[in-house]
Amino acid sequence: MRGGRAFLCLSVLVLVFGIAPTPTAAPETNRIRRVENGLLTAVVPKGYPAAPMRLADRMAYYDVPGVSVAVINNGQIEWAKGYGLVEAGSRMPVTARTRFQAASISKPLTAMAALALVQQGVLNLDEHVNRKLKSWRVPDNQFTRREMVTLRRLLNHSAGMTGADVGSYAAGQALPTLVQALNGEKPANTAPIRVDVLPGSTWRYSGGGYSVVQLLMTEVTGKPFAGLLQELVLNKIGMTDSTFQQPLPEEWKAVSGTGHDVNGDPIEGRWRTFPEAAAAGLWTTASDLARFTIELQRSFHGTSNKVLSVDTTRQMLTKEQGDWGLGIGLGRTGKSRNFTHAGWNEGFTCILFAYFDRGQGAVVMTNGDRGDNLFNEILRSIAREYGWADYRPIERVVTRVDPAVFRSYVGRYDAGGIPTTISSAEDQLFLLAPPFGPRPVKLYPAGGDRFFMLDRDVEVSFVKDARGNVTELQAHVPGQTTTAIKVN
Repeated sequence: MRGGRAFLCLSVLVLVFGIAPTPTAAPETNRIRRVENGLLTAVVPKGYPAAPMRLADRMAYYDVPGVSVAVINNGQIEWAKGYGLVEAGSRMPVTARTRFQAASISKPLTAMAALALVQQGVLNLDEHVNRKLKSWRVPDNQFTRREMVTLRRLLNHSAGMTGADVGSYAAGQALPTLVQALNGEKPANTAPIRVDVLPGSTWRYSGGGYSVVQLLMTEVTGKPFAGLLQELVLNKIGMTDSTFQQPLPEEWKAVSGTGHDVNGDPIEGRWRTFPEAAAAGLWTTASDLARFTIELQRSFHGTSNKVLSVDTTRQMLTKEQGDWGLGIGLGRTGKSRNFTHAGWNEGFTCILFAYFDRGQGAVVMTNGDRGDNLFNEILRSIAREYGWADYRPIERVVTRVDPAVFRSYVGRYDAGGIPTTISSAEDQLFLLAPPFGPRPVKLYPAGGDRFFMLDRDVEVSFVKDARGNVTELQAHVPGQTTTAIKVN
């Protein structure tokens, strides 16, 4: 498999492919070209102009074979295009109609379908889900006796459910039923889904909670989940290149991308299967997700209500616990409100981002495990081209440090079983750790024993004992700090 990587790097540099779904005028072509050649890192050194990068180069850097992009402007898809390869080592280009796994972006579509059933009077947002569940019920305990597990709380990730992630299954593996997955029974490869926090008390991401929603929807309607989503959402919005069917139908395989690991190697069997489809089972295109996004924007303003009414859409896009509505993340920069959701399955990473009121947004889908940094770099380029308030690089000051000081930081560290290495070469400091990819990442001095990266918003600081010896390093991301102990 690794023999294909050299071909991948060459191919990605040569192939910038794809077909826009509508005829392309010259001004639009210029915008696409500027986006393709204007990628930006998360952090830029203050006082230095941001150095735009080429999409093809960054795909090679992150070992991501294929990308699909759709840009929304003036309330419509302005352009959509595919880049790179369906599979490393192949000659098949990604186009605007190549299907990717949407991973957790399945959740907002599930939420929309569930809310459609609420509109019909089939479901109630605020009653205990056990009133309608049949083949499986939320186990009773000290938490559920005090507060109810409701559909609203499940959609908002505030029902106190365990199971951040749902099970994924390689080619040839036995697949559990939904009830087996909820009970953690073989052949399920995940723990039972239970309530271990008081429902309604806090926000905590739960794919397991969406599995409960999936069961609830199928039991109250008597319909298979994939068909139900097709009927309630996909068909109504015109998402003709999308399906929740798991496993993927045979006829879709030829038009679907292969997932790739952190090294850019194809996943065995091409992808994983997700019986818990509500949380992670959608196959789609960037254009179809853009159609979903536009429908949400228009439905919020009452100019198109193909699935949800204005009132129901506004419930979906109203903040509950955390910075989340029902199935979707919510944000604001100044007066510009936005909604967003990202997704990560083995071999696929993607993101949806859009504004409430500006008729703008974008979807980026990739078939690589390291596509998260890449899709953020693409969004920064789109943001600059289209004048977004968000996705602007962070400026940080680079300080002067005697390179001899780097020697005290060099060594091996352990972060709870995650090996981390600090090295120095050519008067520069580097960090190598699995969460940041297979290659060393350059660290830029920020003063004292603090450093930062460019690729992502991460600060690294070194802790010393009373004798001045380095004892640990700390990696700081917004809202979280991870400590690694120096072992030699």
